[in-house]
Amino acid sequence: MSNTRTAFVTGGAGFIGLHVVEQLLERDWNVRIFDNMWRGDRDRANELAKTGKVDVVDQDVRSGGAVAAAMKGSTHVIHLAADSINKSVADTYSSLDVNVVGSHNVYSAAVDQGVQRVVYASSASVYGDPKKLPMHEDDELNPLTPYCIGKRTGEDLLRYYERKAGLSWIALRFFNVYGPGQKTTAYYTSVINHFVNRLRNGEPPVIDGKGEQSMDFIHVKDIARAVVLATESEKANAAINVGTGIDTSVADLARILIDAIGADVEPQFNPRDVLVSRRAADTRRAKEMIGFEYSIDVRDGMTDLIRFEHERAAV
Repeated sequence: MSNTRTAFVTGGAGFIGLHVVEQLLERDWNVRIFDNMWRGDRDRANELAKTGKVDVVDQDVRSGGAVAAAMKGSTHVIHLAADSINKSVADTYSSLDVNVVGSHNVYSAAVDQGVQRVVYASSASVYGDPKKLPMHEDDELNPLTPYCIGKRTGEDLLRYYERKAGLSWIALRFFNVYGPGQKTTAYYTSVINHFVNRLRNGEPPVIDGKGEQSMDFIHVKDIARAVVLATESEKANAAINVGTGIDTSVADLARILIDAIGADVEPQFNPRDVLVSRRAADTRRAKEMIGFEYSIDVRDGMTDLIRFEHERAAV
């Protein structure tokens, strides 16, 4: 594999990672997928390897030696590997091991090997429960779970290596990512799947609370495009929100999915406390620094997701 423009992608066989790898290939990158395959799609990663432009390394970011060995020859690093929010609450030790120690292993190797850029998958969850909308990158951070704490620590370590060794980095704070192949381990993706499953059974979706809590749903293809733009950007050394800037309430989401499926039902409401009440990204920095604006409207994206799931179920 050529050493010119080679991206080392941790978590590259995961939901977001595979979309990133596909877009990198469209832009003539060589790619080295580094993934322990716990949640990764090994078969799809191996299919991409047949292009001759992708290597697949079945290893874990918690092994610093494995990270350093596999990164050799890479010019850029995209760090997506992480434990989920739910996993972090259930097993805090494992979460911090992956999300903090693993991230440090990646950054340290990147510094030692002189890579040109590290792009880090951070999260809007670092803000905690926002005091205002839209959520700006300079707002107070108040991470509420070990996952969120780990993501903030990942950003702090990037700043440390920028000061210490001149590391060039961008941390992308992903908002609520959805799309074909999504996992059900996050609350909001569980909500989508819960609604869809009930609607397909002719049952109304059940909404927590009054349905006023909102999320900034961003399609995985837009997320992947932001990652590639950040990897290639001349500007660096900042945290950047990646969202649409639109807060879609859970009640509105239910109605979008009802329309997409064509069901003749009305949502039901179930009182329940929620962790974060509303979310919407301030998107100005993304446009200014990496030239990113979202392209897939939530209604169109959710409708396409329903079509994809229907076609997959029919196979």
